[in-house]
Amino acid sequence: MKKIFNFFTVLSLVAVTACSNDFLEQQSPDQLDSSTFWRNKADAEAGLSATYAFLEASIDEYSFSEIKWPVEAYREDICKLGSDALNYQSWVELADFTYTNGNTQFTSYWKYNYRGISNANQVITKVGEMSSSSISDADRNQVIAEARFLRAYYHLKLILNWEKIKIRNKYITDQAQISIPLSERAEAWDFIIGELKAVATVLPAAQPAEKAGRATSGAANSYLGFAYLTRAYEETAQKQTYLTESLAAFNKVQGYELVKDYVSLFNGTNKNSKESIFELQFTENTSNGAFYRTALHFWMAASELGGWDEILPTTMLMNEFKKEGKIATTGNYDTRLYSNIFFKDPYFNDAANPRIFGATYDQKFGTLDKPVFRKYLPPTQEQMDTEFLGLNVPLMRYSNVLLMKAEALNELQRPAEAIPFINAVRERADMPNMTGTTYDAVKTQIEHERIIEFPLENFRFYDLRRWGKTKAALDAVGRTNFDAAKNNFYPVPLTEIQNN
Repeated sequence: MKKIFNFFTVLSLVAVTACSNDFLEQQSPDQLDSSTFWRNKADAEAGLSATYAFLEASIDEYSFSEIKWPVEAYREDICKLGSDALNYQSWVELADFTYTNGNTQFTSYWKYNYRGISNANQVITKVGEMSSSSISDADRNQVIAEARFLRAYYHLKLILNWEKIKIRNKYITDQAQISIPLSERAEAWDFIIGELKAVATVLPAAQPAEKAGRATSGAANSYLGFAYLTRAYEETAQKQTYLTESLAAFNKVQGYELVKDYVSLFNGTNKNSKESIFELQFTENTSNGAFYRTALHFWMAASELGGWDEILPTTMLMNEFKKEGKIATTGNYDTRLYSNIFFKDPYFNDAANPRIFGATYDQKFGTLDKPVFRKYLPPTQEQMDTEFLGLNVPLMRYSNVLLMKAEALNELQRPAEAIPFINAVRERADMPNMTGTTYDAVKTQIEHERIIEFPLENFRFYDLRRWGKTKAALDAVGRTNFDAAKNNFYPVPLTEIQNN
């Protein structure tokens, strides 16, 4: 992600001055600030780079893992805390739903998304003010479109996790602009959808290799469809309209295809694949002091594999993977089980073909029968033992678009049209076509496919809430502390209340 992250330090300074120098009477003449930084295309690209830098709180090699997954994944019924995670009270509170508005993890999540929004607003305003002699109209339009996409994306992350949020759509130049009320949910959705619709017609269908990971029309339409689909369940009076709009957006996502080797999408061997629509970029490149790596693999890995034992699959997830039996064309369970999880099975105990960093399951785990996550782990022991790696993180995949498209079609009472998209995802996993043709059969199948297609990609909680099943699902795995009225959304962080 060198192209995206290499100007972060510079723009951090500019971001600070954007909220302070405008209020100060004195200004050092030999320092860049928000009035002198924006001079040419290179500066516009630098500003955009700093805006990308806040994706998924990815600005720190440790906080990236320790904010995103505790906040998004620990509340899901398919994940549970590992042994080491129990030592962190703020994480435990998220998992057992005893958190208060002072929880440090979702407070950081809120803060980083709003810092991304602040940077986006500055780019949109300042690049928009640059003259045609400083930057071409085409370059200006694309930089602003990418900044608007990111502004919409950060707002989307917030509205998915908080019932009401503050819409920040202006570059702040005055103290009086800081304190604003929370917006109604419909207003927030209107803003997000409006931004994504606007940029979808401006962003390119594909970015050149040197700009890998940057927003495209495919990304804009994918998240636009996701926004409409989510909203369709929230505003039932307009459900048919929003479903139709979501389908229209998904239909515009073209030029992608499913990748047969599912594992390669997450282990660093197939970055920015044909299936990847929007992907968070990291790199092993350390030239000129660059550092765009994380300890994600240690956070995800079990202690028996040299990791920290922070997150584990639940029995419910294992049962869901196995529920159809060994009916794959390989003679095994659904291939996604083996791609997502190391577990006690002949496949991982084949001494002639040891598949866990050159060892069998029993060699790694002894007599334990402990399923552990494989996703986001590198392919070799040498890499696993490396302190930091540059593994990319897919944020939106084509398989997600196919299954959301199937869901929209089914909810529009068109199950026959939905089935081929479900079967395409199943075929990649070596599974036969689904059985059944009715609305109920398709709905059940979609729910099953989404559970096992996206572990650790953190869509499960949003799916459950969309379907009205959060309480039932969490009760079923013994997490009876969950109260939908209190826990379907996080409370506004205490620091935000104190500051406003």
